[in-house]
Amino acid sequence: MRFSLFFEMQISNPTRATEYQLFHDCVAQAVLADEVGFDGIWAVEHHGLREYAHCSAPEIFLSFVAARTKRISIGHGVTLLPGRYNHPIRVAERIATLDILSQGRVMWGTGKSGTATEMGAFELNPTELESQWREALEMIPKMWTNEVFTWNGKHYQIPPTQIVPKPFQNPHPPIFAACSRPELAVGAGELGLGVLNVAVYKDNELAEKVTNYKKAIERAKPVSDVIMNRYCCNPASLVLKDDRKAAQYGLRGSQFFLRSMMNYYMTDRRPIGPLKAPRELPSDQQVEGFMKIRNTAESQLSVVIGDPSCARETIQRFVDAGVDELILVMQTGTQPHELIMESIRTMAEEVIPHFK
Repeated sequence: MRFSLFFEMQISNPTRATEYQLFHDCVAQAVLADEVGFDGIWAVEHHGLREYAHCSAPEIFLSFVAARTKRISIGHGVTLLPGRYNHPIRVAERIATLDILSQGRVMWGTGKSGTATEMGAFELNPTELESQWREALEMIPKMWTNEVFTWNGKHYQIPPTQIVPKPFQNPHPPIFAACSRPELAVGAGELGLGVLNVAVYKDNELAEKVTNYKKAIERAKPVSDVIMNRYCCNPASLVLKDDRKAAQYGLRGSQFFLRSMMNYYMTDRRPIGPLKAPRELPSDQQVEGFMKIRNTAESQLSVVIGDPSCARETIQRFVDAGVDELILVMQTGTQPHELIMESIRTMAEEVIPHFK
């Protein structure tokens, strides 16, 4: 099992001062993760999703982290490929440059992000999201492996061009796809891609989805020169030695993460202003109810929250389902930076070694 951190750069009720602090706190969290033995970090790309995700320029954040770290993998989770977000040539250039400067530590996730907020801001046609993603996905690996690249497709017509630089990794960094629905994971497997999947399933459901993905990998017609057989899940997480404190703050953080996401993804509206999301700590009754149901047959595999013993039990369930990597969402909009740093240390000292 690989263990990584996931950065949306969430922030409740942001001001310029707290937003400034958020970015520096996230860098500190990534540096600590490198020092204590986490395998990777991943950063999203979103635009205009106030409070939910302030990571609109992940290439800058990841470059800054790469310069401050030594061994941890640097993941784009994900780069938005529809053309009005990013032209494929610019994506190929940026990823290759980061791979060179990080000495081959880049993992490249791809996605579409079809929120009404982002599509409206970038004047995107929602009916073309899939085809633009797929075309760019086919183009970019060829830009990395061909000395002279040319393309004549539906969305792009590119004359013979020498795309430079080439990545450090040979032939190129591993490629992943964001998969919010189970059928998307099968499609990603058939293309030879790793999967970045939201963690919201019962144990048997998740095991079935992983199995279906692994079968798809076996019959893959890869879109690139690298088959990436890796199923990743991103549960909200807080692991502290104080079990009740972890449950109290972790429950609030996971609820903010889920509700703020729903504000943008489960609607055709374009929210402006404060989101409808929990900001106060849950009641004692809510905390006790959450602690009672953890790691029971009724619980979903959606969070890793509690003391080290509880976390090990939850993670073993992910292992048994066949998951290859947990991308832990510790940085949520209501989570104090000090607790995130404590959680990173506790995971490294008392949880991760159990699975290595």
